[in-house]
Amino acid sequence: MMIMTAVIFVLCYAIIALEYPLKINKSATALIAAGLMWTLYSFASPLGVHAVTGQLTEKLAETAAIVFFLIGAMTIVEVTDAHGGFEVITSRIKATKMTSLLWIIGFITFFLSAILDNMTTTIVMAALMKRLLKDNKERIFFAGIIVIAANAGGAWSPMGDVTTTMLWIGGQITTGKIMQGVFIASVINMMVPLIIASFMLKGSVVSPEKDGHASVATSQFEKNLMFFMGMGCLIFVPVFKAVTHLPPYLGILLALGVLWLVGELLHRNKPEEDFESLTLAKALRRIDMASVVFFIGILLAVASLSANGMLPALAQWLDVKLGNQSLIVIVIGLVSAIVDNIPLVAASMGMYPLAQFPTDSFIWEFLAYCAGTGGSILIIGSAAGVAAMGLEKIEFFWYARRIGPLALIGYLSGATAYLIQYRLLH
Repeated sequence: MMIMTAVIFVLCYAIIALEYPLKINKSATALIAAGLMWTLYSFASPLGVHAVTGQLTEKLAETAAIVFFLIGAMTIVEVTDAHGGFEVITSRIKATKMTSLLWIIGFITFFLSAILDNMTTTIVMAALMKRLLKDNKERIFFAGIIVIAANAGGAWSPMGDVTTTMLWIGGQITTGKIMQGVFIASVINMMVPLIIASFMLKGSVVSPEKDGHASVATSQFEKNLMFFMGMGCLIFVPVFKAVTHLPPYLGILLALGVLWLVGELLHRNKPEEDFESLTLAKALRRIDMASVVFFIGILLAVASLSANGMLPALAQWLDVKLGNQSLIVIVIGLVSAIVDNIPLVAASMGMYPLAQFPTDSFIWEFLAYCAGTGGSILIIGSAAGVAAMGLEKIEFFWYARRIGPLALIGYLSGATAYLIQYRLLH
């Protein structure tokens, strides 16, 4: 039965990858995979259906936390966009050549991801690119670069990536050491793809015609207020988590409520039609719920592999077969491009106890880098990639062909740089 579970995952994974040729929505496939895999696991598990239900409830809570966060972030971005808030940034980006824009977007994404997180940063930057580039193919290419830069930026910050946060909360890493140890590798992970991509891009930047996104004109004060309120709400989330130790989704929901209240007060004296166009209620109707549903399905499907012990077993098999710690962590990073890096890191944390591998050991720092950036190699290998896939309708094989090799070269370059740095300093 466990073999059937793995077969279903592989088949559904292939169907998701072939979404556009097959013309089958990936959200439907992900939901079917999740339902079938958990059902088979419940039949096969010696623990009984009640124990499996308990595991499913636990995994659903983890999935819901990510989904609530995603909905909150997407809504904040939408309402900021509706007010023309992104003009605050786009009006200051004066790049006329594609290569110049590439480097500007890459560095903004890299450092913004360290402050926010890779998924939220991808959502923000994808919305920003719609204001900067008219051509859809160019915008999709930039979305791929944004995924690489967001994952690289998130790897060296405790707040920038879920897996790094897991290691930080678990006591495997400390803030100062992870920033010091992984920063150079993360920069190289981003810069190598940017250098290669610079030779691939030619021509000048062609911006889209300004449509205001809504029929209602907003004042410069309203644009500035909602932009800084929106970005402030997103930055507030990691601060809220650090101070209260409560889950990030609660912080994003609190921030969303505050932004909603400010919007209501700001527009309460406007005509009813204008008021409706600028509220968060309207923004909620504009977010891509199909992508949210896909997120639910794929996370639950991968969670079943973790619950039934297949992912921890894979980690142990790697430990036996490979032996070398550096090689094991590099492989874990590569595997995270295929399956979610969260259960892989969780399995690794269980395999290597703190008593044997203390805080800030080599394995934890290198794992933070590899698990954080390896997911860039495939579009569904990271939360940032899945978000970009939904927002820009990126095809799996297009990404694997055009962006995947860049991400792989960057990943291996950064890994090599970290290993050299570690040997020089230790």
